[in-house]
Amino acid sequence: MLLPTDGATIHYELRGTGPLLFISQSGEGDAGRTVDLVDALEGDFTCLTYDRRGLSRSTLDRPVVTMADHVDDAHRLLAHVAGGPALMLGCSFGAVIGLHLAAGHPGQVETLVAHEPVAPWLLAEADARAHREELAHLQAVYAEGGLAAAFPAIAASLGIDPRDQETEPGVTPQPMDERRRANFGYFIATEFTALREDPGCLDGLATTTTRIVPAAGRTTIPTVYDHVAAHRLAALVGRPLAYFPGGHNGNTTHPRGWAEELWNVLYEG
Repeated sequence: MLLPTDGATIHYELRGTGPLLFISQSGEGDAGRTVDLVDALEGDFTCLTYDRRGLSRSTLDRPVVTMADHVDDAHRLLAHVAGGPALMLGCSFGAVIGLHLAAGHPGQVETLVAHEPVAPWLLAEADARAHREELAHLQAVYAEGGLAAAFPAIAASLGIDPRDQETEPGVTPQPMDERRRANFGYFIATEFTALREDPGCLDGLATTTTRIVPAAGRTTIPTVYDHVAAHRLAALVGRPLAYFPGGHNGNTTHPRGWAEELWNVLYEG
């Protein structure tokens, strides 16, 4: 299904039965990136997934993309699909979108589970400045050496060891096909800039009525910035971290465990 927004046309998918759960994916993730997770959730939730503008089947009418554009797309998508406040899972980049949505449109999101948001503005000032510089450096690495050079540097930044990706039994990692490679290139070249220039939404988060559940991976290295950002978010909203199976990409490596933990934090936490 397609939804025209301001400057883009968004591809989205609905699957399952039950309360609406909006899943905003990480990195290069499009609607298909979390297919295993949706398989595990569709008996309990109506899962709304989408391709962010510029990824896969979502097209752009203008080349410059800001965080505000992504938040507006999410706002319009929920206004189009949801009959009331929705549940939301935001992963990494998707968690940043979710935090802005909770700050700017709290009536649309009842509960947001924000897993390891890659938001420089959640960090202390010096750390935020250093991470913005790191994002610019990673863009330069990609521009000079392509994905082969950028992948190891990004994985190290997020605390991911590609050689040691534990998965649940029966889970097969998705192949790095041409669509994923194109999405990764777009993510680095365009969306890293959106992250670098994002002013944040701390004031809005201080007054939001959305219940925010900060989350982190059980195996994510505690010192990497995404894990630190999750801790900073927990302190900001006054809630303990919820720990999910796996690391930064646990939504793809441990989908059944994530589905179980997600149900727990939404209805028992």
